[in-house]
Amino acid sequence: MVPMRDTPFQTLVLSTIFVLAAGTLLVLGRSILLPIVTATILVYLLESVAGALRRLPVLGYLPLGALRLLLLAFAATVVFVLAAVFSATVREIMAVAPTYEDNLRAMVDGVAGYFHFENDELWERVTAETVGRIDLRRFSLAVLGGFTNLGSVVLMVIIYAAFITAERRSFQRRLTAGLRSPEQSARVLAVVGAINEKISRYLAFKTLINIVLGTISYAILWAFNVDFALFWAVVIGVLNYIPYLGSLLAVAFPVALSLAQFGSIGLTVGLGAALTAVQVTLGNIIEPRLIGRQLNLSPFVVLLALALWTTLWGIPGAILAVPLTSILAIVLASFDKTRWLALLLAERVDVPPAAEPTPRHGELPER
Repeated sequence: MVPMRDTPFQTLVLSTIFVLAAGTLLVLGRSILLPIVTATILVYLLESVAGALRRLPVLGYLPLGALRLLLLAFAATVVFVLAAVFSATVREIMAVAPTYEDNLRAMVDGVAGYFHFENDELWERVTAETVGRIDLRRFSLAVLGGFTNLGSVVLMVIIYAAFITAERRSFQRRLTAGLRSPEQSARVLAVVGAINEKISRYLAFKTLINIVLGTISYAILWAFNVDFALFWAVVIGVLNYIPYLGSLLAVAFPVALSLAQFGSIGLTVGLGAALTAVQVTLGNIIEPRLIGRQLNLSPFVVLLALALWTTLWGIPGAILAVPLTSILAIVLASFDKTRWLALLLAERVDVPPAAEPTPRHGELPER
């Protein structure tokens, strides 16, 4: 009996069914999948940091597993401290919200007086629909509720990351035992090794850039005497993980608050210019030299991935969009039948051929 071949129509139908099923799973399983995926990305980051720390004289004598767990404990402590700082800051913003709202109304009245719009019906209508609808206290309560819900997610991420870190050593043995042949296991391990290398390097350099960005932004905010400078500096650093839109949002939030704090357009413009200059310098000059184009993703694909993952998982999805899309591209490029899809995602047409089962790439990094 002659085996049936897949026709292009069958392939299209099966691919469509797979995409719809995967999308449904991602939406319905968000509460389960998001902590697991975030924990996996966190382990990639800690792996890169652990490899760098082992080059230091003292830390180099520690077992790699112990160093990873110490880094995870340190990361968990930092996250919970920042969560406490964020919660306290939001409560402080709620306390000064009436003052900020009064400053905004006074500034609008000053602009109206300068241009003689005090009795203009259109101006009053526009003001009522914009400034009149601002309720910083209600917004702060919504943000505080979001932080409360985020606490349980962060706890699950830390727990998952601890188990993933503890089981890394046995992963290669279990994966090899579960596959059919040594060649197949070597091919899969080559894909895993490529993902480990690229994602770890990207996250390490991106995190370093974001720390520098947050530090410089804190200095600028402190110099302009902006309230809650540390809070906004951390927000700027975190939002910079989001491609394209993250840097815009990172500048917009503290600039908008400074307008409410000072009620001065001149100070707000100066602050916005200073923060934007730092973003442009790091984003367009420093970051390309450190990270380059190692992920090889088309800017349009990154934008589509940002829209897709934000729709599926909200802000966490926006932060994870680039690593997740890069992992997908690496997997697609590793097999002959799907390599053409990887080429569609790439910026440069130099996607490496399907992974070959070579011993050099067939092992997981256990530095």
